[in-house]
Amino acid sequence: MSGVTHVEFRESTEELQALLRAEKQPSAKERLQALYLIRAEQFTVSAAARVLGKHRGTLQRWLARYPQGGLPQMLARSTSPGRPRVIPDWAVRCLQKQLQDPEGGFERYTQIQQWLRTQLGIEADYATVHHLVRYRLQAKLKVPRPRHRRQSQARRAAFKKT
Repeated sequence: MSGVTHVEFRESTEELQALLRAEKQPSAKERLQALYLIRAEQFTVSAAARVLGKHRGTLQRWLARYPQGGLPQMLARSTSPGRPRVIPDWAVRCLQKQLQDPEGGFERYTQIQQWLRTQLGIEADYATVHHLVRYRLQAKLKVPRPRHRRQSQARRAAFKKT
């Protein structure tokens, strides 16, 4: 990739200085500072990169975006979309609705796995389902409290009355 050797600035030095003072995001501030150094201080790209502590290629990449769309294009940070989730958002919403339903509760994460497979056609690992339900949705499974098998129903009902 060939570097940017000349940039036609649309903003004056005063405008760049005012934008630099008003900017709150550190990444955008660095980019504005690079423009300011090249415009007002007459720095070369290499010299501005040394002052900012960045590689010359990084500044070249920033400056290559400037002629295409001006400051908004240069200041915009692109993010990688990342890997798609195993359980899509629409399925998470269905699961969340099912977890909130009083009669539709699950006792084990394997039941949730099975429900996802049969109802929604989504294959997910146990660890994925556990992390989704426990940490992302912050839901707890509806498990009844343990009762002894020899516990008397009559004594329990009498205890509740008093």
